[in-house]
Amino acid sequence: MKSSLVILYHREPHDEVIKDGKIHYVPKKSPNGIVPTLKSFFADANQGTWIAWKQVNEEQKDSFEERVNIEGEANYNVRRIPLDEEQVKQFYHITSKEAFWPILHSFPYHFTSETAEWENFKNINRLFAEAACEEAADDALIWVHDYNLWLVPQYIRELKPNARIAFFHHTPFPSVDVFNILPWRDAIVESLLCCDIVGFHVPRYSENFVNVARSLKPVKITKQEAVNGHMTPVGIALAEPEMTTQLSYEGQIVNIDAFPVGTNPQFIKSVLDKTETKNRLYQIKEELAGKKLIIAAGRVDYVKGNEEKLAAYGRLLERRPDLHGKISFVMTCVQSAPGMRVYKTAQSTIEQLVGQINGRYGKLDWMPIRLFTQPIPIPHLIAYYKAADICWTTPLRDGLNLVAKEYIVAHEGEDGVLVLSEFVGAAVELPEAILTNPYSLNGMDRAIEQALVMSEEEQKERMTKMYKTVTTYDVKYWADRLLDKFNSLKHETVSV
Repeated sequence: MKSSLVILYHREPHDEVIKDGKIHYVPKKSPNGIVPTLKSFFADANQGTWIAWKQVNEEQKDSFEERVNIEGEANYNVRRIPLDEEQVKQFYHITSKEAFWPILHSFPYHFTSETAEWENFKNINRLFAEAACEEAADDALIWVHDYNLWLVPQYIRELKPNARIAFFHHTPFPSVDVFNILPWRDAIVESLLCCDIVGFHVPRYSENFVNVARSLKPVKITKQEAVNGHMTPVGIALAEPEMTTQLSYEGQIVNIDAFPVGTNPQFIKSVLDKTETKNRLYQIKEELAGKKLIIAAGRVDYVKGNEEKLAAYGRLLERRPDLHGKISFVMTCVQSAPGMRVYKTAQSTIEQLVGQINGRYGKLDWMPIRLFTQPIPIPHLIAYYKAADICWTTPLRDGLNLVAKEYIVAHEGEDGVLVLSEFVGAAVELPEAILTNPYSLNGMDRAIEQALVMSEEEQKERMTKMYKTVTTYDVKYWADRLLDKFNSLKHETVSV
């Protein structure tokens, strides 16, 4: 049976568990990542297919299962594209992370094209497109996710001219002068312009894409709208007062959408109610013994602003000896997957900075920073969110940032302080946070000082507003809104 909805994403939506000597495919337990959100779209599909890549070795190729079913999830199956270790390394670890990632996040000095394997990238994108066309019914919606699959839309359009193609960009999309550094810019933009709809988190990213397209191709703007609703149109770094919602190019209509993905408040609240979470929360408060807790959660990546945050904390302790022994900073900085050589230096620097600060200011009864480099179990992480007086979330650049939203939900609008970078997509939705410029030393210093002295009344006022935003525009709202758009989507052409 052909599928009415085909989703393409580089990650598989399941875990493999070996039981009684047999591999069982079970749903991932990830609470908020994009995987459970995307899977929810299959609920309204008669039959769906999820397409992802799977790394295999020579021995596994002979017995490789191309299609698998997930236990307990009958309305879709998974089509897997087998890639060997070298293909994955070149496609994901090098081309995606060393060439595309720094450009997308506006760090051109980290960019290198010399090591990128463009032909390998094209071939893997073509394999995804071919699989999608094999699985899709004639009237199916084919939904492609993120920059790893930039070239898929054009390959699909060549194979299936009347396909309905949607694309969602989970990272930032940079300004035209940064994006156009990519030597493959024409091919990427040409492919995205084959889509019926291209989605981004916030209007700034969608406008950046429009400007890139206009710089490279003879596109025409056919619709523009004022930015309204819950996204701030002016006054912060990523604000946009209006956005383009439709282009035409070579006889095709390309719809443009901007809407930030939400978090899952119901899940977070259910975790808060667990005995394990409550016990860990009690332990954390006992360990704190009245100290103020600051939390920063993330992973090792030069775009996440970890070094700048640690430097700011070091300056705080230097100028405020009165805080010694009275605050605690918990930083989760999860190590990247093996093979991600681009992050090795960043990880080493983080560990050195933490060591220097703890070595300079630590005492037998007080350690200024606790650094976690391995993933913390979800109940424990939510307990830390709940216990934390301040959430310090200041990436130099981030597509959205769900940590900020998770922290707000954990405090249920009652208390807590969110220090948020202006350069994350979520800042457009959350102007009530203490917004700061992570590139500014003085700005970072002022923000953390403001957070430390904010009154309970002001905390409640700010957090109540943000809690309403985050619980209203949650992940279900995002999914329902996009599904409505996609259901009404048809491949449109215009006379030229």
